[in-house]
Amino acid sequence: MLLIKNVKIINANGENPSAQDILIEDGKIVKIAKAIDPKGAQVIDGAGKNILPGFVDLHVHLREPGREDKETIETGSRAAAKGGFTSIFAMPNTSPAIDTAQEVEFVLERAKKAGLVHVYPVGAITKNRDGAQLTEMMDLKRAGCLAVTDDGKSVMNAGLMRRALEYADMAGLVVMQHCQDPTLTGPGVMNEGYHSTLLGLKGDPTLAETVIIARDIELACYLKTRIHFMHVSCARSVDLIRAAKKQGIGVTAEATPHHFSLTDEAVKSFDTATKVAPPLRAKEDVEAIKAGLKDGTIDCIATDHAPHTHEDKEVEFDIAPPGLIGLETAFGLAMKELVIPGVLTLPQVVEKLSAAPARIVGLSDKGQIAEGKDADLVIVDVDKEWIVKREDFVSKSKNSPFVGWKLKGRVLTTISAGKVVYQEQHA
Repeated sequence: MLLIKNVKIINANGENPSAQDILIEDGKIVKIAKAIDPKGAQVIDGAGKNILPGFVDLHVHLREPGREDKETIETGSRAAAKGGFTSIFAMPNTSPAIDTAQEVEFVLERAKKAGLVHVYPVGAITKNRDGAQLTEMMDLKRAGCLAVTDDGKSVMNAGLMRRALEYADMAGLVVMQHCQDPTLTGPGVMNEGYHSTLLGLKGDPTLAETVIIARDIELACYLKTRIHFMHVSCARSVDLIRAAKKQGIGVTAEATPHHFSLTDEAVKSFDTATKVAPPLRAKEDVEAIKAGLKDGTIDCIATDHAPHTHEDKEVEFDIAPPGLIGLETAFGLAMKELVIPGVLTLPQVVEKLSAAPARIVGLSDKGQIAEGKDADLVIVDVDKEWIVKREDFVSKSKNSPFVGWKLKGRVLTTISAGKVVYQEQHA
C-alpha cells in the first residue's frame, strides 16, 4: 500500500485546484481525497509538486535481442522510468526481428524479469521486416502485441500495405508506419535544403516522407481502417494529416522532441547525435510540428529512443547510424519548447505524453489519474532547472545532442503498477 500526500493532480482535462492524497493498493488507484489516513501505508510527501499520469511512449528501440551492447530491455526500462515513462512500446527492428509469437514472448519475459515499467512489444508487419510477406498478425496479437510496424523501413508495396491494414484491422492491431520512401531518400543523410548544400552533405527531401503519408491516407480512407504515422517531421505532412482528419479518415500521428526542438542547422556541428531518420528539418517544419501539436493534428509525443554505442557514432557523419536517445530528456524538452513558450499547457502535455498514446493503443486504464485506474504515475517539479549531462544518463548509450542544455521541469519519482521504480537521488 502506497500513499502519496499533498500533491497537485494534473490530468489531460485539467488540474485539481487543491492538493490531494492518492492511495494505491495492488497496482490500482483506490482512493483520491483531500486527506487520507496513512495507517499501514508507505508515504510519499508530494507537497509543492505536481503528479501526472505515467507517460506512454509508442516508439522506443530497446535493441534486445541482438544489440545488447547498445541497450537492453532492462537498461531501456531504467531510462524510461527516469524519464517518467511507465509504458513503452518496443520496436521490432531487432535481430531477430519481433515477427513471431516467440519473439514477443521473449521481450515480455525479459521485461517481467526487469520488473520496472510496462513493455509492450510491437510486432513486425512483414516477416524479417523485408517488405515481402505479412507476419501472422493473429498470432502476434494473441502473444501480446497491440500494434505492428516495420519501423526503420516503410512498407513500400502498396498492395501489401493494403492487406496489412485489412488484416491488422481484423486482428485489432494498430498499424504504425515509418514514412520514408528509400527511392527518394537515397543516400541522403540530412534534410535536403540550404544547410545540406552549405555543408556538402547528401540531402533527404521532405517528399520522401509526404508521398508515403499521402498514399497511406488514401489506403486508410478507401479501407475505412486506422493508421498511425510515426515521427512526423515536416510541414507538408502536418497539412496532409490535418486535411485527412477533417475528412474523418482514421489517422493518428506522433512527433518527437528532437523534431520540435532542433532544426537542420544543428547538423553544422557534425555531431552524429544530430543524424536521425527522418532528419532534422527546416525552421518552418519545426514551427508546423508545434502548430500541429497545438491544434491536435499531431496526437502525441513519442521519443523514437534510438541508442547507439560510442563506437558506432564516432565515425564520419555520412556513415554513422541514425538515431538519438530520448527517454530521459523528453519531459524537460516538452516543458522548454512547448509549455514555457505557450505552445501547450501542462494538461495538454499530459494529453500528448499520456492520455492520447494510451487511447491510440487501447490502454483504457492508463493515461489518467482517477480512482480505479492503473497506478502509473510520475511526480514532477515543473520549476526545477537542470543541465543535461552525459554521465547522468542511465541508458546504456549516450548519443544525445542535448548534452549541455539547460532544461526546466524535472521528473522526481516514477511509480509503475503501484511500485516506485525511480526516485531522484539528491546530492
